[in-house]
Amino acid sequence: MNTHEARLAAFRRTLVAAGLDGFVVPLCDEHMSEYVGAYARRLEWLTGFAGSAGTAVVLRDSATMFVDGRYTLQVRDQVDARFYGFEQVPAVSIAGWLGANVPAGARIGYDPWLHTRGWVDAVTRALAPHGGTLVAVAANPVDAVWDDRPAPSAAPAVPHPLEFAGVAGADKTAAVAAWLGTQGCDAVVIAALDSVAWLFNIRGADVDRTPVALAFALVHADGTADLFIAPEKVTPDLIAHLGAGVRVLGRDQFVPALASLAGKRVAVDPDRSVAAIFQALDGATIVPLLDPTIVPKAVKNPVEIAGQRAAQARDGAAEVRFLHWLEETAPAGTLTELSASNRLEGERRATNALIDLSFDTISGAGPNGAIVHYRAEEATNRTLAPNSVYLVDSGGQYRDGTTDITRTVWIGPGAPPALVCDRFTRVLKGHIALARAVFPAGTNGAQLDVLARQFLWAAGLDYAHGTGHGVGSFLAVHEGPQRIAKAQGGQAGTGHELLPGMIVSNEPGYYLAGEYGIRIENLVLVESRTIPGAEGAFMGFETLTHVPLDRRLIDLALLEPAERGWVDGYHARVRALLAPLLDGAALAWLEAATAPL
Repeated sequence: MNTHEARLAAFRRTLVAAGLDGFVVPLCDEHMSEYVGAYARRLEWLTGFAGSAGTAVVLRDSATMFVDGRYTLQVRDQVDARFYGFEQVPAVSIAGWLGANVPAGARIGYDPWLHTRGWVDAVTRALAPHGGTLVAVAANPVDAVWDDRPAPSAAPAVPHPLEFAGVAGADKTAAVAAWLGTQGCDAVVIAALDSVAWLFNIRGADVDRTPVALAFALVHADGTADLFIAPEKVTPDLIAHLGAGVRVLGRDQFVPALASLAGKRVAVDPDRSVAAIFQALDGATIVPLLDPTIVPKAVKNPVEIAGQRAAQARDGAAEVRFLHWLEETAPAGTLTELSASNRLEGERRATNALIDLSFDTISGAGPNGAIVHYRAEEATNRTLAPNSVYLVDSGGQYRDGTTDITRTVWIGPGAPPALVCDRFTRVLKGHIALARAVFPAGTNGAQLDVLARQFLWAAGLDYAHGTGHGVGSFLAVHEGPQRIAKAQGGQAGTGHELLPGMIVSNEPGYYLAGEYGIRIENLVLVESRTIPGAEGAFMGFETLTHVPLDRRLIDLALLEPAERGWVDGYHARVRALLAPLLDGAALAWLEAATAPL
């Protein structure tokens, strides 16, 4: 089955044999992860779609892909329109679409280890008026036809030392146990991989770009905890690190352990725990609550903040060496998206501190830059053409921090067109407005999002992605609960207040389909601000990312004096931080790139 057409046909045969009229295939694993191990990439294997968020609904005579605004172009490039239709969420919900499009009495299958209980309830309600039924399957039918499906990673879980974590795992579990007492609960399920990793101060290599180990956990009100992890991943060092308060059990013991909680009050995060967990807790009183590690994980402690600053400086110097090389080399027209991203990865690896990239580099030349989450492959690999726009969004995983930066640069030798400079400068003005924001305690990301979009809106322009996401500490590059985005019903994170110590990205953009993409992304730290005479607590942002902006793309006539001052001040800080880490031609390039406007 080397073609996606053959895979779809074989998959449909399994549905018919199971008496199903359709099946829902999400891009997800049993931990509700954004990035998943190779064994869980069922959607990509079946359809060809390689984005980080999407779902296919396969019926007996049709199939439809559902993606958000980041992937409207990419999904059409990667998925054959002869076999799949395309819908955009959240404008079209999967539940609503199923209710309107499946035949009366249809039996629609789903894997309860890949969907939340809320999703199950919504689809069940949507199907009911037409006599439809949502059917949980014991075994995923994609796996039945995926002959060469990879096995889950067997890489060992490893301790994350206190010198990087800042707080001992025993102290974290004690805090969770104390929280259980305040909630009147006997235990809590910890299902998200980065939550498990943070809680026990462990890391792993089971998911590309995210240093986590495949595991579930239970924390009990008496302060003890259970870690459910495959035996081959457990080492004596891990056992010693976890200590006597953590019982280490096989993953196959997780469901029986849930069943043993019958009669207990068990806290479960409904957004981060799959439906199968709720089903296995039959007999327990389930208390739906936010995973108690989520906010403490997002609010970085002083050790994590110091580590992030160190990682950003190291990463910024690598970026400067890359941008210097790019400016010298690219105008010849010999570079490609892949050769450029390989060079950038090489600069990061030359630090001798890189563990992995934090996500697949988005290296987009010309029109590929307009595909928000584009991933260069041999089939799509474009040359960085002279006199064009190049967008590169990349990051690194270091033991002391996780980085994520986007720079948009002009590939010479000529000058960029006025319209490109206009668009870039509008994005820059929005970036500056957000970076300079001062806001009262209790403010959430949705309330700040307009600051980044206002100058694009004034020209009748916008972008179809959020403005900012949380970032972990040697963990997931996309982390909640904080988020800066338009307020949309039910969209996780936009309603959570920003708290000092949270790290969030600042990344407005503009994309002209078929031509180019522009995005400027720095990571920022939420910090308390002292304002004389302030009535209440106020906060602002400290910019953590330090890499020059491409001054060739800035239309100075569009900048107000305060905005111009922000750029000059930012570049002065970049120069002061990175100059000691550079020498020779790269240092000279930095000094020129950060000279006052």
